[in-house]
Amino acid sequence: MLLELDLQFFAPEGEGGEKTEEPTQKKLEDARKEGQVAKSQELAGSFSLLALFILLKLITGHMASQFAELFGFAYKKFTYFTRLPSYFDFTEQYTGLVSFFLIRSFIIAAPFLVAAFVIAFAADIAQVGWKPTSKPLQPKLSKLNPINGIKRIFSVQKLVELLKSILKIAVMGYIIYNDFKGSLGVIFSLYGMSVMDAVIFSGNLLINTGLKIAALFVVIAFGDFAFQKWKFHRDMKMTKQEVKEEYKSTEGDPQIKSKIRQRMQEASRRRMMSNLPKADVVITNPTHFAVALAYDKAVAQAPYIVAKGADYTAAKIRESAKELGIQIVENKPLARALYANTEIGDEIPPELYVPVAEILAVVLRADGRIGEDGEVRHKA
Repeated sequence: MLLELDLQFFAPEGEGGEKTEEPTQKKLEDARKEGQVAKSQELAGSFSLLALFILLKLITGHMASQFAELFGFAYKKFTYFTRLPSYFDFTEQYTGLVSFFLIRSFIIAAPFLVAAFVIAFAADIAQVGWKPTSKPLQPKLSKLNPINGIKRIFSVQKLVELLKSILKIAVMGYIIYNDFKGSLGVIFSLYGMSVMDAVIFSGNLLINTGLKIAALFVVIAFGDFAFQKWKFHRDMKMTKQEVKEEYKSTEGDPQIKSKIRQRMQEASRRRMMSNLPKADVVITNPTHFAVALAYDKAVAQAPYIVAKGADYTAAKIRESAKELGIQIVENKPLARALYANTEIGDEIPPELYVPVAEILAVVLRADGRIGEDGEVRHKA
């Protein structure tokens, strides 16, 4: 029973089936707005720890001399105060000395604070980029749900956190044991050294050990980052139903879009049919295609397309042309070429000038619209 419970909690959640689809760009953007990103908290901490020990290695001597100077100054001041008569009020002097001591101590430690902030900030930017959001700080009632709490306890994330903690302890123990084991002889003889030599040796031992531990913590952090990327991608996957629902919400219901498209096509067809009386001739396939042409130099230099259609629309064009008394000419290759290579309002392509001109000459001459001088009279 417990095993089944664990497996249920480890499995990715989803509605409408198994999460097999890649996350859409919209889902990734929504998750980012909510503060859900593939991010490892270990990277910032491990790099900050490494920077701490590197700084200690580089500026320990300078810091030690500054602190020694500061403590020496404070000791002299306090000694001076104790030698003054007891009836003096030293409150202001003590307060000023303590403030001075704290400010100087902060300035000496400032490089560590600045380095920790900069490295933590840079580690976050390197992982997820710059897009701040306050959503993760907002309270959520779902976090108070005991069922969700139990799921988080028995989640893969918690298991990985436990394994990371065990690995860190093991790494620290192994490095500390090896480093201190090799220096046991010197450690046992510290009592015979001067205070400064003992402090220098102890400091170097601790810093070198810390550098090794921090370096291995960085390696563990990169492994954790890879896991977080994998887990985030798995959690962001979608079911087929989720993809459909998102498509409906962003692009609209396919059935509604189809109806809108159908109405637009009907409106376009009505506008096209209203222009059909301008046509001089309709060239057909004869059943599949119909293209209506007009020739008017006031509109275009060459014959242009008034209407065109296939199947049902082609039948409507032929029917309207008969009612309007527009001549219909059957020419299968020309009808196909005009339908495939032109749009409504386009002039015919130059390679079709000759066959179209031959048809228009016959039609216009039959209608008596070509004069003796060869000029074409346009429709009234």
